[in-house]
Amino acid sequence: MGQPPSIDIKHFKEVREENNFTQSEFAELLGIKNSTADIERGRTKLSGKVVAELLSQFGINPLWLFGQSGQKYLQLSKGDVSPKVVTVDSSDNENMVMVNQKAAAGYPHNVQDVEWYQQLPAFDIPLPEFRNATYRGFQIEGDSMLPNYYPNEWVLAKAVPDLDQASNNKIYVVVLQDSVLVKKLQKLPDASKVLLISLNEEYLPIEVNINEIQELWQVNSKLTFNLDNPSESGLFRELKQSMEDLKRELKSFKKQA
Repeated sequence: MGQPPSIDIKHFKEVREENNFTQSEFAELLGIKNSTADIERGRTKLSGKVVAELLSQFGINPLWLFGQSGQKYLQLSKGDVSPKVVTVDSSDNENMVMVNQKAAAGYPHNVQDVEWYQQLPAFDIPLPEFRNATYRGFQIEGDSMLPNYYPNEWVLAKAVPDLDQASNNKIYVVVLQDSVLVKKLQKLPDASKVLLISLNEEYLPIEVNINEIQELWQVNSKLTFNLDNPSESGLFRELKQSMEDLKRELKSFKKQA
């Protein structure tokens, strides 16, 4: 007796049979060579391209495909910013993929590639805050979100299924067509656009069309490994002390003059 088929294979076969395709017809439609037989036998894993084709041609929700959602179909609208791939551990429990700075460079081009995700580290964090939703970790690059988020820190973020569910002035990981940004989000009167705002005032806000957003993740916590960073209040105290020292030096200089 072989292993029973995984949930994604069962769902894949279900879509084919519901639409009355033979294995050969379904393979041709999805751009698979010859037949879907190897996939349905569990010999070949579902590729990101196949998942993308099922989404674009049949509206199949990738989360449903992998057993992580009861919603089988997605309305393919500009507002859909849900994760295109979820990963599970050996017990079929969803885990949290960690996307470092290097991986983030390739992330926008691999949002639907299951095999690409499998190369990234993934963890289960056994805390109630990380239950009943899809979470992902992203590493901060650059200083545009100082002083709240330092370079090389990690943010842990919850998947947002639809732009309508995004809130103004919250921090999000925004996956665009060619980049991954951590920004504060502001909706605009023109519903086709949003404003992405850096916390570091040296950076200007970025206006983007919502159809450029592939995925949206709301930041709810962060991991830091540099505990020597002074806090905001510490920084403020240091600046204040420096100003007081400078004032004293100026007064002393005036008296001498």
